[in-house]
Amino acid sequence: MLTRLLRRSLRPYRKLLGLVILLQVAATTAALNLPRFNAEMIDQGIARGDTGTIIRSGSLMLVVTLAQILCSSAAVRFSADAAMSMGRDLRAEVFRRVGSFTGTEMRRFGVPSLVNRTVGDVYQVQFLVVIGCTVLVAAPIMCVGGVLMAYREDPGLSWLLLVAVPVIALAVGLVIRLMVPHFRLMRLRVDALASVLRDQLGGVRVVRAFAQEPRERERFGRVNADLTATTLRAAKLQIMLLPVVVLAFNVSSIAVLWFGAAQVESGALQVGALIAFLQYLVQILMSVMMATFMVISVPGAAVSAERITEVLDTRPSMTTDPAAGTTAPGAAVADGTPASNGAAPHGSARPAAPRSATGAAGPNSAGGSGVELRGVSFQYPGAEAPALRDVTFRAEPGQVTAVVGSTGAGKSTLLALILRLLDASDGAVLVDGVDVRRWNPDELRDRIGVVPQRPYLFAGTVASNLRFGNPDASDEELWHCLEVAQAREFVAAMPGGLDATIRPGGTNVSGGQRQRLTIARALVRRPAVYLFDDSFSALDLPTDARLRDALRPFTSGAAVIVVAQRITTIADADRIVVLDDGAVADVGRHEELLGRCPTYGEIMASQQAEVPAA
Repeated sequence: MLTRLLRRSLRPYRKLLGLVILLQVAATTAALNLPRFNAEMIDQGIARGDTGTIIRSGSLMLVVTLAQILCSSAAVRFSADAAMSMGRDLRAEVFRRVGSFTGTEMRRFGVPSLVNRTVGDVYQVQFLVVIGCTVLVAAPIMCVGGVLMAYREDPGLSWLLLVAVPVIALAVGLVIRLMVPHFRLMRLRVDALASVLRDQLGGVRVVRAFAQEPRERERFGRVNADLTATTLRAAKLQIMLLPVVVLAFNVSSIAVLWFGAAQVESGALQVGALIAFLQYLVQILMSVMMATFMVISVPGAAVSAERITEVLDTRPSMTTDPAAGTTAPGAAVADGTPASNGAAPHGSARPAAPRSATGAAGPNSAGGSGVELRGVSFQYPGAEAPALRDVTFRAEPGQVTAVVGSTGAGKSTLLALILRLLDASDGAVLVDGVDVRRWNPDELRDRIGVVPQRPYLFAGTVASNLRFGNPDASDEELWHCLEVAQAREFVAAMPGGLDATIRPGGTNVSGGQRQRLTIARALVRRPAVYLFDDSFSALDLPTDARLRDALRPFTSGAAVIVVAQRITTIADADRIVVLDDGAVADVGRHEELLGRCPTYGEIMASQQAEVPAA
């Protein structure tokens, strides 16, 4: 898996890596020639008192050393460029893949794990590339070249190399094999710790409100202890590598001096040759040690590569289907109006709504046929019963369609189907007469402005959040949308106005202010379809009423779908869809439903103190 990932990720940098290899070969070749020049200086210069040979050999050593330094420095620089660029590309690729995931894939991996895979796991692979470019090329050349050069100096001592190098290689291989499972388990422990931290930091108010700090400290301590124990087991194996290499190095050096001294005494070997052999031995063992440091990072990088590849190989469960949307025309919808056959011809898509000068669909330019659900059913994986059952209705352009029902009736699921965050198990969801499965997801969502049930603001300013859906919107448009959303007054009072700072999640504004800002953000987009998912729950009744009055003229021409709990929010809607246990109980206006729909009457009765009887 690691090899496959590296081969794919490093392909654009083959020329740069080729240059790194050439520079490393040159630097290693220079390093291998230094002991030979040193031996020549000792045996032919110092031993014979030949000053010329000493100066010549010393000068060559200086030149070769300078060349080695220059080549090594350039190789490190270029290898760092290649590794950092690969890491950048890999993070971007993982980010793009995660961005295409549906709720199914997000639930499968989990947000903390995806964050760790995008940041921590990519760093592990990136670090391996940096080490590999500086060590992987140099170490084998140094090892093989050192053996050949050492044999050239004295074949009689070369048997020591045949013992030392295989012993080190076998010891390192055994330790690495034992380390891999621990590194894999360690990454899982990191994910678990990140998940617990996310829960505790995100729900810190709940933890404090219920005085559960001791319980959460115990929970954190448990996963933290698991991670510590796993890391210590891996570290205990990892620290064995260096002592093994150092021990082999020292024993081999002693053996070379022991056997070499006897040959020098007998005249079979010169002192310079013995010193050169010892230097080659040092180079060989140093190359093994360098390779050991690289090998240490291989198990962690291999596990990280598996986790990254798992994300990259995961295909979103929802894809564009050109053959979708073949529902027969003429099906009746819940309000008794025949359904139009608005599906575009096979292989084509309905043109987008006209745009205003700012690039957003104008409020009176929705065109098309709004939103339509035809016999839609949906069941979550593993659920015992469907969340929606045979839902059929149409949200017309220029009208407000409300969806109301008890908790768990399927209201938010219905909006997720329109946005195509989920795919219907049966039936069809159409936007502008085209099945959402035939729309390009980006083009579909470009036509929809959504205000989620949980309002979320991004770190930045008020203006940057409002321009999230339309980067070209002018300040005048922003202020107008804020006025419609009943947010102009408090934004104007904030230091900087549109340039006022917004913290991550909008934690520096109240819940009602956050909700109104998210409504303004959807208005700035000026889409063909508006989806309000219980988006008025944090507003007081007078603000709710003013906001709905201001929305009517602003969204004229667009299809507006409002999911709400409060009857006051949807009482003046053009059409109200009542959901009961995932099915459509009735469709009509407020006055009509009061007299004929028991489910709507029960909801009304539960809010009787809030809403006067019609």
